[in-house]
Amino acid sequence: MKKYEYKSRNPQGKSVAGTVEAETESEAVQELRRRGLTVTSISGTGARNKLKKFQISLPSFSRNKRNPAFRGRISRKDLVPVSRQLATMFEAGIPLVEALEVIEEQAENPALKAVIGDIASEVRQGKDFSTALSRHPRVFDDIFINMVRAGEASGQLDGVLDRLASHMEDAEELRGEIKGAMTYPVVSLFLIGVISTGLLVFVLPNFQSLFADMDAEMPALTLFVMGMSHFAQSHFMMLMMTAGLLYGGYKLAGKTSRGEMIRDWLVLRIPVFGPLIQKTALSRFSGTFATLIRSGVPILGALEIVKTTTGNVWYERAIADSAEAVRQGESLAAPLARSGQFPPMVTRMISIGEKSGALEQLLEKVSQFYDREVRATVKQLTSLIEPFLIVIMGIIVGTMVIAMFMPLLSAFGEIGK
Repeated sequence: MKKYEYKSRNPQGKSVAGTVEAETESEAVQELRRRGLTVTSISGTGARNKLKKFQISLPSFSRNKRNPAFRGRISRKDLVPVSRQLATMFEAGIPLVEALEVIEEQAENPALKAVIGDIASEVRQGKDFSTALSRHPRVFDDIFINMVRAGEASGQLDGVLDRLASHMEDAEELRGEIKGAMTYPVVSLFLIGVISTGLLVFVLPNFQSLFADMDAEMPALTLFVMGMSHFAQSHFMMLMMTAGLLYGGYKLAGKTSRGEMIRDWLVLRIPVFGPLIQKTALSRFSGTFATLIRSGVPILGALEIVKTTTGNVWYERAIADSAEAVRQGESLAAPLARSGQFPPMVTRMISIGEKSGALEQLLEKVSQFYDREVRATVKQLTSLIEPFLIVIMGIIVGTMVIAMFMPLLSAFGEIGK
């Protein structure tokens, strides 16, 4: 039997260190897990001095907040496999530090490699995993950190990490579908604008000299289109500057509280897209809220976190007001219903969940319902928008072409007579 020194945490989240006898390191980890301990590091007693030497040498590495590698881009998609791999290795009995080292070695993103290395270093020195994560707020959001903290406190870190990975996978998949549905019309409308501007400014003016030589009365449609072309050509820079100023004003207004409220109010009332945004906000709220509660995050803390995930200031205010009402001893369903932002189905499900003690299960049902609604709406939008945009393009370009050829056809008719 060999002796192994270990560092771990008990179900109450307190640090526990000691030695355990086992034939192999894997058996030692399994024995500690049977005792209800979450192993953070383990090593044979013979490697004690070597391990200490290794720990002392770590600060000499360039793993600090000023490391340029930390400034690279790390997306949420990069974090999904990290959470999944950590959960799998943790469940298999691999200590947290070793799991982090494996992920660090396999990471292809230099920024992610540096961040994981820094977290492994902090955990190796005795810091909590959640504390090490909080050193990188731009990478790990409040949801990630608080769920890990709850998992450490409950001794179910592997389950929490697996739940977190599933939550991020579902969220990224839904976000990708919505982004795809929104990107197509935006790009198409931009191209329509560019083509229309090009025709008005650069193509149609070439017909002016031709029409000037024609001693014939111009059709009203031709006069209208040529007037637009002349105005666009004469005031091209002014139009471009106006468009830039309007866009800049929109961006600046969105950074003020009042401007953000007006913008989000208008967004929720856009035909077709408004209901999609509402369903997306409700899906994010219910799904994230259920995940946090199931992971052991207190309801008030969960509300403080989840209010920032809806993406709309009106839902954020409604959740904040509801959190304050809950703090005063009121149930959650009542203030949500008073806000007017949550449909009766959602508030009734929350009310039933509070009374039955199955709030997270019912919230997951609500999230699944709105996920299906969002995906169905996205499919409908994709099938409807394409022909609609083609019709708009045909009307704009067709009108310009007809306006230019009507005088020519009239002239050819006169010649034929």
